[in-house]
Amino acid sequence: MQSPVRRDTRAWRIQVWISFGLAGLLCASGLVALPGADLDRAFMVMGYAFCLTSAFALAKFVRDTEARTDDSPLWRLVVWGGFLLAMGLTGWGLWRMEINPTWKAYLGVSWLYLISSAFTLAKTLRDAWESDRAERECAALDPAAE
Repeated sequence: MQSPVRRDTRAWRIQVWISFGLAGLLCASGLVALPGADLDRAFMVMGYAFCLTSAFALAKFVRDTEARTDDSPLWRLVVWGGFLLAMGLTGWGLWRMEINPTWKAYLGVSWLYLISSAFTLAKTLRDAWESDRAERECAALDPAAE
């Protein structure tokens, strides 16, 4: 008997991981080769890291509040504020850098690709976790299904 739980295909999971890895590689290569002052490069690395971690935190927060709404308003402010602050400060840093516009475009697109792929990866991982949990619950309710 086939499981009633829907799962992402193996091809999709591979594509998501490759996309996230490629985005990280593009960002890293752009930041390593970034012309200009070391302080600008350090600011951008911190900005990208802040954006990435806050994107994962926001993805988890949004997904968690689908099922329950017991988080405090202050936590909602911290999660959303952290993400918006990270994106805003990183965008501001990129905009004010005195580098060739082509470099800015490359860094900007790779940065947005990283954030987009982080949200997709977070959703894919969470979907897999929820599918595993649902299958365990179905198996516990129907021991004959094993």
